[in-house]
Amino acid sequence: MNKRFGLPPGFRLGIIGGGQLARMSAYEAFRLGIHTGAVCSTSGKDPMEQVTPVIFRGDVSDYDTLMKLAEWADVITLENEFLDGEVLERVQRDSGKPVYPSPKSFKLIESKRLEKETFRDAGIPVADFVVVESVAALQKTGARLGWPFILKSSKGGYDGYGNAVVSNQAEAEAAFRKFGGESGREVIAEEMVDFTKELAVMVARNAHGMVSYPCCETIQHHHICAKVLAPAPISRSLRDECVSLAEKAIQAIDGIGLFGFEFFLTKDNELLLNESAPRPHNSGHFSMEACSVSQFETHVRAVCGLPLAKPVMRYPAAVMINLLGKFNGPAELTLPDSESAHEEVHLHVYGKAESRLGRKMGHITVLGNNLENTLVTADRIEQATIL
Repeated sequence: MNKRFGLPPGFRLGIIGGGQLARMSAYEAFRLGIHTGAVCSTSGKDPMEQVTPVIFRGDVSDYDTLMKLAEWADVITLENEFLDGEVLERVQRDSGKPVYPSPKSFKLIESKRLEKETFRDAGIPVADFVVVESVAALQKTGARLGWPFILKSSKGGYDGYGNAVVSNQAEAEAAFRKFGGESGREVIAEEMVDFTKELAVMVARNAHGMVSYPCCETIQHHHICAKVLAPAPISRSLRDECVSLAEKAIQAIDGIGLFGFEFFLTKDNELLLNESAPRPHNSGHFSMEACSVSQFETHVRAVCGLPLAKPVMRYPAAVMINLLGKFNGPAELTLPDSESAHEEVHLHVYGKAESRLGRKMGHITVLGNNLENTLVTADRIEQATIL
């Protein structure tokens, strides 16, 4: 007889963060009969506030605010990594409520230095890197890694914030100071990788097992993910190797929940793990329509202790394009002609009140039988859609 797994009526999932990732996770939680609440900023305009009345207003790393969420919730998860691992650990200990990803796993990747050391020690290839302890050390860093190289704030960087490509000593010193290197904040330097593609894999894991999404290609513009192509237009063996490394990475940190892993594919067809995210990820949005189970349902299942379903692509090809703000001002949706209502074109608007140049306002996913043709269609629709 098959085992049955379920949750008690009124089960409550608390999400730290109120952006679009929390919002899309909440959709799937509601569909499974799970109540959701979230910690949101003081702006009153977070996308999550439009889908649940249970809001705990405050900073996402404020202990007292998180304890209020913990008192309400049965299990806690997060939608971004700009948190404090020590605070998460205290909240889990003092509330007795499980937090996934666990504070222990989170602390292994909240620092880019510790993240790279953890994966390197697990036998997963990463780009060469070094901790930069002073301005005086930058010249030696350039000699070791070669110019140009990348400087990164060890904590808190995303979408191009908190990192910079530096080509000479003056640029390196300016970036080091900007990232707080002279004020005690940890700064690391990484070699510039001569890559041909950027790849990503979403992996989920809990006590029931582990499942992975197809390896996809991510295309970046100005350090922001602009497009995702699934499956990645590379050989099947390379896609399989990428998935295998991602699964090895989640096991290296004993991750419970959903994680995104980003890779470089070098000109020598070698894979290097670049970064990880302990949450749903932009590179997994295509799964909402392209796969048998979306990354957001898998996220909810993983952290709530439910069995995980293996994702299978429903179409041979999928292209996701982020709808980035094209002006500064109140958000206003302008759609192209009826093509945008085609059954293989899927529009998602995140409900952000203000548009800003480059801000992620929504996304479209186009499904098809041929990746090249699907990309042409997706590009055409994105260019005519304004948010």
